[in-house]
Amino acid sequence: MTDPETHTQAMRALQAERRAEQRDKTLTGGLLIVHTGDGKGKSTAGFGMVMRCLGWGMRPGVVQFIKGKWKTGERQYLGGILGDDYVVSGEGFTWDSQDHQADIAAAERGWAAARAMLTDPAFDLVLLDELNIALRYDHLPIDRVLADLAARPAHQHVCVTGRSAKPELIEAADLVTEFAAVRHPYREGYKAQKGVEF
Repeated sequence: MTDPETHTQAMRALQAERRAEQRDKTLTGGLLIVHTGDGKGKSTAGFGMVMRCLGWGMRPGVVQFIKGKWKTGERQYLGGILGDDYVVSGEGFTWDSQDHQADIAAAERGWAAARAMLTDPAFDLVLLDELNIALRYDHLPIDRVLADLAARPAHQHVCVTGRSAKPELIEAADLVTEFAAVRHPYREGYKAQKGVEF
């Protein structure tokens, strides 16, 4: 066990180091954030950012791609708070929807809503949930998506979630987190559960 005085001295040194490091951090502005990977928690983390914005009196907007037919906890709760600033556009799991043209049409509807938010400086954060999946299956052209993201107001943060983020999106992003699958109860026979997966 560490001696208390040794611990105190180490933490004082670490505090001085961190404060010196933070003095050099002066930039602010909208970030493009990507949550990707095979692990659970990408959307959950994105909705956590929405909650943070609400806590600070900021205005978030949400567009959910793919999950259109799902009844989710976040939709039931935040949909009531955000009203028209919460848009759902999709046909459900990609393996349940086998009509590529319908999927493209749903993604286009979702992107029209997203673009309206991305051009409106009143939005502080736009969560584009499962957009990576829509891009993966070519429901939307990546070049148009990147152009719209780049043209957003300078202060506006955007969080894009979903597996298999396109390399072009990763390259454009300011922050990319890859969620790794270490262990998941689905492999042991558990089905998706309310309050955990949806």
